[in-house]
Amino acid sequence: SALRLAGGRSRCEGRVEMEQGGSWGTVCDDAWDMADAEVTCRQLRCGHAVRVHADAAFGQGGGPILRDEVGCQGHEEYLWECPATTEHDSVAKDLGCGIGRSIPSSVSPPAEHQEWRLSGGRDGCAGRVEVFFRGTWSTVCDSTWYRTEARVLCRTLGCGEPLQKLFFHHTLPSRMVYECESLQPSLAHCRWAYNKSAPCHQSRAVGVVCNGTET
Repeated sequence: SALRLAGGRSRCEGRVEMEQGGSWGTVCDDAWDMADAEVTCRQLRCGHAVRVHADAAFGQGGGPILRDEVGCQGHEEYLWECPATTEHDSVAKDLGCGIGRSIPSSVSPPAEHQEWRLSGGRDGCAGRVEVFFRGTWSTVCDSTWYRTEARVLCRTLGCGEPLQKLFFHHTLPSRMVYECESLQPSLAHCRWAYNKSAPCHQSRAVGVVCNGTET
């Protein structure tokens, strides 16, 4: 089995879809709640669920309906470990399986959506910090990157706490800088600047190893 979010602005936003037997299908649930969304986000390494949607907010989807009445407690590792039924009722079907989640930002409007990943490490919890912003992936400058910034990122990715700071070369065309005065829900809630030369002058691209990484 595999899981994905479809119809959103990034891989961490959208309609919940599951693969089973080589085919992708939808997950219907008119009682979808934060516990169900939390398991989904954690499985996809998308941090913590912030908001759930219904009424086909990300489109109706297609394929077979593979799960209905999902009842996660919130601690499960995979969505398919949660109690559910393979039968669906007419209400869930009429909703078009429109369940999903998004990360609202109090700093930037929806068009300024940001998504993060750790690239080049042993898994998704270690590597070079990269941010998807304005349609492209950027590296992050180390000039204002300290433990608070690393803690925010590791927690956002569902990777625990930071263990080690890493340094890389800037090999992507754009650069981002963050400065967090306190723990925030995501780096987008901190002070940030995009492609500003002064904060990134003679900087290196920062990386991090979080304690949720595989050993």
